[in-house]
Amino acid sequence: MTRKYFGTDGIRGSANAFPMTSEVALKVGMSAGKLFTNGSYRHRVVIGKDTRLSGYMIESALVSGFTAVGMDVFQLGPMPTPAVAMLTRSLRADLGVMISASHNPYVDNGIKLFGPDGYKLSDETEAEIEQLMEGDSTELLAAAESIGRATRIDSARERYVEFAKRTLPKNIRFDGIRVVIDCANGAGYKVAPEALWELGAEVIKIGVEPNGLNINKDCGSTAPEDLIRKVNEVRADIGIALDGDADRVVIVDEKGAIIDGDQLMAVIAESWLMRGRLAGGGVVATVMSNLALERYLENLGLGLVRTPVGDRYVVEHMRAHGYNVGGEQSGHIVLSDFSTTGDGLITALQLLAVVAQSGKPVSEICNRFEPLPQIMQNVRYKNGQPLDNVGVQRAISDGKSKLGKAGRLVIRPSGTEPVIRVMAEGDDERLVKRVVSDIVHALSDAAA
Repeated sequence: MTRKYFGTDGIRGSANAFPMTSEVALKVGMSAGKLFTNGSYRHRVVIGKDTRLSGYMIESALVSGFTAVGMDVFQLGPMPTPAVAMLTRSLRADLGVMISASHNPYVDNGIKLFGPDGYKLSDETEAEIEQLMEGDSTELLAAAESIGRATRIDSARERYVEFAKRTLPKNIRFDGIRVVIDCANGAGYKVAPEALWELGAEVIKIGVEPNGLNINKDCGSTAPEDLIRKVNEVRADIGIALDGDADRVVIVDEKGAIIDGDQLMAVIAESWLMRGRLAGGGVVATVMSNLALERYLENLGLGLVRTPVGDRYVVEHMRAHGYNVGGEQSGHIVLSDFSTTGDGLITALQLLAVVAQSGKPVSEICNRFEPLPQIMQNVRYKNGQPLDNVGVQRAISDGKSKLGKAGRLVIRPSGTEPVIRVMAEGDDERLVKRVVSDIVHALSDAAA
């Protein structure tokens, strides 16, 4: 069936506009709750959210829907997405829900669903939920004596902080390390500074005053300028920027330079390899990760497996083939020994463990390789399939031939807007620019 509500990462949209309305949230609660209610015991669902104003509205509607079909609800309050996934498993819940639109501005919101194993639901399960949402909702209702109860879990924050701290090697402390943490006025605004402070770091906090309207606003991983300024101002050893739901991270070194996810994956993979912890013989990343990362891992005897863009594809491959380190260039890093989804705090802790053990500055630790020149351009089109054009196919073929083994070419349609993304990288920057230009011109002609 055609997907009416769910997209590539749950349900997302502008608050109080379809599909992000109270009515839809109520239907999600009833339908998902009914689908995951299949026994005589008391079924439970865990609900977390970020700090958006619309979170109150969406949460209330979900609670009403879940309790109406007989599910007990555990409300966590503001909590990172990976914490919700972890607590779903820890509390033996049948379902987990995160109310967030990640790095989007406050006007947007979203609903992400996790199964009892803490992983995001499959497309097939989401389709079943949609089918129930389109049916007669009165058939889903529980008997009066079976209506669920809603309870707030006051210990959720402490449980997640302790969980995050236990991911570190024994006896690791961050004493003497000055950290600036930017929580994007989002879901991690309490837990991230607490964990760092309890581990001994000197913590300077920014982006920790959410008011419902300022999540991701000129702060966090999508806008690290304030973090860079603060790192330079207080002469910090490291800057850490989370996004609105704290499932991704951007690192700033002591010189104010931004460290991307490719470098983080290299650092963690090599550290885990030396400790005998790395599984799968390499790292899982997307087609957007730099070719220099692939070459660096090869020198360590490790492989780099590439998936389509999107953390769900990374996680699927990791689960299917036994990898425990994967992620995206954007800083969405999945360490499956600990988390079922990206976790910005735990990723930062793993990097800080390397810093603490080595005594070297972050700029040195996170300079594992020199990224190859990587050029990306978008070509907008109105209709048709420009990639099927003969001239476009010829330009792509010529580009691959010119780059050869010294470069890489990725052309893909966007999943969210009518644009073709053209990315090329290689040792010769001028050649890379020429290849991208030739393909962009061919696409523009075809799309005209």
